[in-house]
Amino acid sequence: MYMRGINYLLSLITTLGLLAGCQAASPTTKQASSQSSKTDAKNAHGTLKHQSQAHPYQHWHSVRVVHLPILMYHSISSGNQLRVPAKEFRTEMTYLKTHGYRTLTANEAVYALKHRRLPQKKVVWVTLDDSYKDNMTAAWPILKQTHQHATINFITGFTHKKNHLTLADAKQMQASGNIDFQSHTVRHLDLNNLTYQVQLTELSSSKKWLDHNLQQNTKVICYPAGRANDQTIKADKQAGYQYALSTAPGIATSTQNAYNLTRQRVVPGMSLRAFQTLLTTTN
Repeated sequence: MYMRGINYLLSLITTLGLLAGCQAASPTTKQASSQSSKTDAKNAHGTLKHQSQAHPYQHWHSVRVVHLPILMYHSISSGNQLRVPAKEFRTEMTYLKTHGYRTLTANEAVYALKHRRLPQKKVVWVTLDDSYKDNMTAAWPILKQTHQHATINFITGFTHKKNHLTLADAKQMQASGNIDFQSHTVRHLDLNNLTYQVQLTELSSSKKWLDHNLQQNTKVICYPAGRANDQTIKADKQAGYQYALSTAPGIATSTQNAYNLTRQRVVPGMSLRAFQTLLTTTN
């Protein structure tokens, strides 16, 4: 009887100890469970973000024909017909913003034309030729303020010239997300006046320079004199370009020759009504 009492007490003590241990471990278990839930949620968010980055065009819709106004600017200053004053450039970029236009990147424009898909009805591609310094000092701040994007067609052999962008400038602007860079050849020569081999060198060298220095795949060549012959187009393809920009007027479409896209020239003193026709009139 005595021994049975002792055994009962030992059993009771053991049971109480186990219960206390379970209660003490409970907050830790809850904390671990909570942390696990947070980790799972974070991983899920990361997966969705990765999927979104991997498929940036997943929400774009298909269209029968893409109509893409490609606006052509040069210097953002004053003095001649190739120079649009900063005040006018600001008014035009503000117009695009307030009227619901999406300014495409070069990669987005290439995708849209190639696959005949768009993110929305109103799209435009803003381009600036010749990589003038004022593209950085005048145009870039306006693009950032109005949340618009532009492509600068870069002359790779002009980085040492006073009035043109340097490589450091290009890297800084590219990092902002408001600017991307495509090719405008090495020396800005009229390609039609060059032999095939010299054309190929101009086209290939500028692409390699941009690809290497800006860590990208340059897909677009903008012709310095705005035109190309059959040899130029052959050299475009051999150099690895997918599209080319001319200075012929009109709204670009997905049915045009990919190596001779038309553009809409923006000139100084243009009224907003005239600017609007560049976005809506097909020539």
